[in-house]
Amino acid sequence: MTQKDLNTPYYIVYEDALRRNMDTIARVADATGVNIIIALKANALWRTFPILRERFPNATASSLNELQLAHDELGGELHSYTPAYTEGNIQKFLDLSTHLTFNSSSQLERFSEKVKQHNDKTDKPVSIGLRVNPKCSVIETDIYNPAKPGSRFGVAADEMPNKLPEIVEGLHFHALCESSSYDLEKVLAAFEAQFGKYLPRLKWVNFGGGHLMTREGYDTDHLISVLHGFRERYPWLEVIMEPGSAFTWRTGDLEVTVVDIVEHDGISTAIIDASFACHMPDTLEMPYLPDIEQAVDKSKGQYYYRLGGNSCLSGDFKEGWWFKEPLKIGDRLTLKDMNHYTTVKTNMFNGVQHPSIALQHADGQVEMLRKFDYNDYKSRMS
Repeated sequence: MTQKDLNTPYYIVYEDALRRNMDTIARVADATGVNIIIALKANALWRTFPILRERFPNATASSLNELQLAHDELGGELHSYTPAYTEGNIQKFLDLSTHLTFNSSSQLERFSEKVKQHNDKTDKPVSIGLRVNPKCSVIETDIYNPAKPGSRFGVAADEMPNKLPEIVEGLHFHALCESSSYDLEKVLAAFEAQFGKYLPRLKWVNFGGGHLMTREGYDTDHLISVLHGFRERYPWLEVIMEPGSAFTWRTGDLEVTVVDIVEHDGISTAIIDASFACHMPDTLEMPYLPDIEQAVDKSKGQYYYRLGGNSCLSGDFKEGWWFKEPLKIGDRLTLKDMNHYTTVKTNMFNGVQHPSIALQHADGQVEMLRKFDYNDYKSRMS
């Protein structure tokens, strides 16, 4: 089967692109000895996990569902972090995790005894970490900035005790989002200045996510140099990184069809059989304008279009694309880079038909991984 055989809308993931990203990430891991793990919050298409786990079986999860999925489909180390554990879920987190990070001192204090009881009864104790906030902001978009003023994430330096509780074996910080190695260098300097005194007795430090090392132009040599420098300063520490987007950056698209064209107030809107609100919510949250394979630069285009989604939300549209020829009903469009963060954020608002999910193998053959139907919508509602 090839893409021409598939009905739109559908997400398609490319195995060769996944493997290219894995090669880049493996180069960094091999050169530095850093433990690079998969963040399920960015992508949880588990039918593609057999490809990823060839080199990267370790994962980080922020919910019991993510944790169980990583346990079932990846099988390596399981690192857990959530803003708040509860009496109802902490034991399950402890049962499945190899590493568990608390977000606050109060959470650490509240569940320390439960951790000790758990670890006393097992030959595989959970390694406990504490998230810290170096308050070094390198992200301009507030919705994705964990270091903005008033952030609910992590313990600030002036809130830390003089001595960490014995139960704590690692520190975790996360202050990046699709960021560069130079951003990491800046945040790392702030982290060391504020929390370096705690490192001599610890076992690991988790640099969090947001390291977009597979993006074109990312300076991987500089990243390797930064990581080498840290490991030379603290050779006893295991360094963990948990990029999300880096694994699935530019590895998948969303294929749609133009189903109508409407003209109002001088604006041409091509209605597609998918929804920005339901199937590409990041385009509205960030916001950003996705690339379309068939579109051209303004200097080369004569026809300007807004694309409208097929939900009844008034704001379910994006605009800014130029085309050489006028669009017509039945035209297929390819919205690029719709794998990382896109597929995990989808919803079924309006009961709009959810796109199918396909995988194009390295030999060019396409495998349909999942089709959605009425029962998926009905079962989700009650």
